[in-house]
Amino acid sequence: MAKPVVATASLAGCFGCHMSILDIDERILDLIELVEFHKSPIDDIKTFTKKCDIGIIEGGVCNSENVENLKAFRKNCKILIALGECSIMGGLPAMRNGIPIKECLEEAYLNGVTVEDNLEKILPNDDELPMILDRVYPCHEIVKMDYYLPGCPPRADLIWNALVALIKGTEIDLPYEVVKYD
Repeated sequence: MAKPVVATASLAGCFGCHMSILDIDERILDLIELVEFHKSPIDDIKTFTKKCDIGIIEGGVCNSENVENLKAFRKNCKILIALGECSIMGGLPAMRNGIPIKECLEEAYLNGVTVEDNLEKILPNDDELPMILDRVYPCHEIVKMDYYLPGCPPRADLIWNALVALIKGTEIDLPYEVVKYD
C-alpha cells in the first residue's frame, strides 16, 4: 500500500513551524515510515511532480510568489493545513498591515538607520522580484484551508497528533496540553 504523500512550504514567517515538525524528535523516524515527503524543505524537492495527500503551510501571504505557491498547494493537495499563527492570522509579518507599503519600502531601502549605500535612492524594481502585496494575508483569505494548527510555533505534539490522525483516518485528539499558550 502506498504511503500518504506530504508536502510542506514556508511563506512569510520565520521557519519556526518547520522547526517544530523536526522537534517531534525520534518520532520523525516513525513519520518517515508512515509518509512520503514531497515538495518540502525537509527533502529539498522544489516542484510538484505528483498529487499530495496532505499539504502543510506555515507563514502568511505577503507577496505574489506566496500567492502562487499557496494556490499550487491548494491545487496539488487533497488536505491543506495552516500551521502556526502566521498562516492562520498573518502573525508577526502582519504587523506591517497598518503601514502603507510605500512607507515600508522607504524605511527599508531609503531612510532606515542601517541604509548606507543607497545614495541613488533606488527602490528594488526588478521584474524577477515578487510583487509585495498591500498587506500580509492569512492563508484562508487566499485559498480554502482544511485544518488549523495554532501556536507560535505549534507544539511538536500537536503536529504529531494531527498528522498521525489524518494519516490513519482517525479523529484528531488535541488535548489542552498540546494547544495551550504560555
